[in-house]
Amino acid sequence: MELYINKITHYLPESVVPNAYFKEINGLDDDWIYSRTGIKNRSKAGEEENTNTMGIKAVDLAASSLPYPMEEIDLIVAATYSPYDTVATPAHMVQRRYHIEHAKCVSVSSACSSFINAMEIVQGYFAMGKATKALVIGSEHNSAYANETDPQSGHLWGDGAIAVFVSAQNYSGHDPRIVDIYTQGLGHIGKAAEAVYLRPQKGGIGMPEGRDVFVNACHYMVEALEKVTHTYGKTVQDLNWISSHQANQRIIKTIAKQTNIPEERFLMNIEQRGNTGSPSCAISLSENIDKVKPGDLVGLTVFGGGYSCGAMLLQF
Repeated sequence: MELYINKITHYLPESVVPNAYFKEINGLDDDWIYSRTGIKNRSKAGEEENTNTMGIKAVDLAASSLPYPMEEIDLIVAATYSPYDTVATPAHMVQRRYHIEHAKCVSVSSACSSFINAMEIVQGYFAMGKATKALVIGSEHNSAYANETDPQSGHLWGDGAIAVFVSAQNYSGHDPRIVDIYTQGLGHIGKAAEAVYLRPQKGGIGMPEGRDVFVNACHYMVEALEKVTHTYGKTVQDLNWISSHQANQRIIKTIAKQTNIPEERFLMNIEQRGNTGSPSCAISLSENIDKVKPGDLVGLTVFGGGYSCGAMLLQF
């Protein structure tokens, strides 16, 4: 069964936090942060916003131009590691807002790999004949858990959400086709158990082993792209565009060197958005989608703390 992305929309909060903010917070200046992360600004949810509300807003942006009634969706999968509520997830709240009566609702968490894992879950439901139209919501409220005084990672995080609508029909005639999806758990390697953590009542989010994350992210995001393109008889070099997890611009530059692919073929938004977590690869694609032409091959690739990796291959 061929699956298509019928609509993709993203939501980013209006509030923007510049690097200069952190000078008094953790002693890091603009040049230091930018040279090591590629970040100048990051999006930040407002006081009344949370993971659920941002997910809903991403869906709202698609509602008026969706090629089928929202009520026909029969599967909603949320992807987040920074929930507002672990019971009423973004999937359930979107179901409630649009009264999508017959939808199955689940939420998945695999750190910054969560969005690609959610897409693979959708692929599985379709393969089993248990879904006909699906909605994936990726949403992260990193700032709710971030310790801004932490000089290791307090300045990295951004907030945002993505909504991706999937079916087996190419409604517009040029809907991106999901060629294949690959995911892999990597909890057995490196310093996975302690490299990144999010403990709501014990320090929030932190990344004490950034070097280990960097090394493994550079390796496994490339490996994931190699695996997902190989199934299509292609190589990473055949990709017209790559939209990776937007964790650190140095990771992206390293991947570009490893693959001999010019940086100009990487879709990026980290400079202005910060690390928006699991939906970052899809938000970056959505923000830069005007660059993608019919026939282009696009690879999304991710690496998550814990560890895990994944990739998705799209044919436009």
